[in-house]
Amino acid sequence: MAKVKNVKPTRMELQKLRGTLDIAERGHDLLKNKQDELMRQFIPLAKKTDRLRRDVEDALAGALTDFALATALTKTAFLEEVVALPPQATELNVESDRIMNVVVPQMTFSNTEEDVSEQERFAYSYLNTPSELDESVQVLLDIMPKLLELSENEKKVQLLAGEIEETRRRVNALEYRMIPDTEVTISYIENRLAEGERSTKVRLMKVKDMTK
Repeated sequence: MAKVKNVKPTRMELQKLRGTLDIAERGHDLLKNKQDELMRQFIPLAKKTDRLRRDVEDALAGALTDFALATALTKTAFLEEVVALPPQATELNVESDRIMNVVVPQMTFSNTEEDVSEQERFAYSYLNTPSELDESVQVLLDIMPKLLELSENEKKVQLLAGEIEETRRRVNALEYRMIPDTEVTISYIENRLAEGERSTKVRLMKVKDMTK
C-alpha cells in the first residue's frame, strides 16, 4: 500500500516530487525494456544450453562406461602410465563479450600441435590396449569443443539470470513502492495546498465584509 512521504506540504516540495516522479517513470520504462530484452536473449540461450548439456552428459556417460571396461581389462599401473603424458597440449583463451552491458566470457581453445597424425593423438600403442580405451579417449577428444561451449554458455546463463533478477527487483521497487508513494505524496500536498488556498480566501472574504 502506498504511503505518504514525510515531507513538508510546500509548493517547492511539490515541484521537486513532480520532477522525481517524472524521472522514476522514465527509469521504470527503461528498466522494463531492458528486462524484456534480457529475457528475449536469455530464453533461447538457456534452451540451447540445456540441449547441449544433455548431449555432453550422454557422450561423457558413454566414454566413462568404455573407460570403466578398459580399466577392468587393463592393469592399473599400465593404464596410469598410458594416460599420464598426453601427446599434445591445449591452450584455453578467455576473452570478454557483452550482452546488454552484461560482461560475459568468450572462450576459445587451440591445440599446440594441430598437425599430429591420428596415431600420434594417442600416447600409446593400439596393440597393447583394449579398444574400449581408444573409444573413450576419442570421445573425450571429440567432445572437448562442446564441453567448452557448455561451460561458456552456462556462465552466460548464470550472469544473465543474475542481471535479470537485479533488474526485476529495481523495476518492482519503482513500480510498487517509489512511484505509488510519490504519487500519493503529490496528491496529499496538492490537497493541503488547496485547503490552504480555500482558508485564505475565506479569511479575505471575512476581512472584506468587516471593512464595509
